[in-house]
Amino acid sequence: MSVLVTGGAGYIGSHTVLELIEAGFDVIIADNFFNSKPEVIDRLKELSGKDIKCVEAELCDRGAVEKIFDENDIDSVIHFAGLKAVGESVEIPLDYYSVNLDTALNVLHVMKGRGARNFVFSSSATVYGGPHEKGVTEDYPYSVHSPYGRTKMFIEEMLKDLYISDNSFNIAMLRYFNPIGAHRSGRIGEDPSGIPNNLVPYVAQVAVGRREFVGVYGDDYNTPDGTGVRDYIHVVDLARGHVAALDKLSGKCGLVTYNLGTGEGSSVLDVIKAFEEASGISIPYKVLPRRAGDIDMIFADPGLAERELGWKTEFTILDMCRDTWNWQSNNPEGY
Repeated sequence: MSVLVTGGAGYIGSHTVLELIEAGFDVIIADNFFNSKPEVIDRLKELSGKDIKCVEAELCDRGAVEKIFDENDIDSVIHFAGLKAVGESVEIPLDYYSVNLDTALNVLHVMKGRGARNFVFSSSATVYGGPHEKGVTEDYPYSVHSPYGRTKMFIEEMLKDLYISDNSFNIAMLRYFNPIGAHRSGRIGEDPSGIPNNLVPYVAQVAVGRREFVGVYGDDYNTPDGTGVRDYIHVVDLARGHVAALDKLSGKCGLVTYNLGTGEGSSVLDVIKAFEEASGISIPYKVLPRRAGDIDMIFADPGLAERELGWKTEFTILDMCRDTWNWQSNNPEGY
C-alpha cells in the first residue's frame, strides 16, 4: 500500500516525501507543477536513491483523481495541493476557494469510494487569526482574516462532518505555523514562482543578489520591535510531523488536530538579523505599508503534538536561516 502525497513536488511536500521514504513508506506524488518544478522529482530520486512515482495531474478534475486511485494501491493521503499565499488570496479570493476546496473535495470523494481511509490535511495557523500574546492551543476558536485562512477552516469543517458521517476515516488536521529552511543537502528548498510572498525566501533572494532589498510590511504592530511576530519552524521538523501523524493514523485514532510549531515567536527583524548571522551578508530592508490579512503576533503551543505524537522541533531559527542560505547560495536561480 502506498501514501499519495498531493502537491508532493512543492516546498513542504518534497521534504515530507523524503522523510516518508526514510521512514519506509512507499510514496506516489501527484502534482500539476503550478507552484513547483519537475526538476524537484529528479532531485528527490537522487537524494532518496529511490525511483519515486510522480503523476502530473490536475486535482480539480475528479476524473484525474479517480485515475490515480484506479492505477495505484493507495491507503493513505497527505494533502498539500492548493494555493497558499495570504496576501494573494485577498486579491483573488475566488481562485482560492475554487482550487483549495475543489481539490480537497475531489480527493475525499474518491477516497471514500475506493476505501482509502487515512487522511493528513495540510491546515494552517491562519485559522486562529490574532493577535495572540501566548501560544495558541488546538481548542482556540476560529478567527480567520483572509480567504486563504477561510479555505483551511472550511476544509477542516468538511473533515469534521465527514468523520461524523463515517468514523471509519482516520484524519489528522495539522495546523502549520511558518515553515522555513531547507534540506541539509542544499538540493531542495523553497523556490517560489515570481516575487516571493513569504519573508525568508525574499531575504534569501536579496542575499544572493536577485532582489535589492527586503520589504518589511509594517513596523507599527503591537510587538517588541513593531514588526510582525511569527512562529518559524524548520521544514524538516514539519515534514517529520507528517510522518508522526501518519503513524498515529495507523492506530485508528479517528479525528485529531495538532499544532506544528516551535512555541517561540520571532519578529521580521529577528529573522533578518539571524539570516545576516547565518550568511555573513548584510540584508538591506525598507519599511512598507502593512499588507491586508496580516496580524501582529501568533505562535504555537505545540504541547499536544509532543504528548500524543512524540514529536517536537529540533532546529533553531539560526539553523533555519543557515539551511535556507545553503539552499539559495547553491541554487541562486532556484531549480
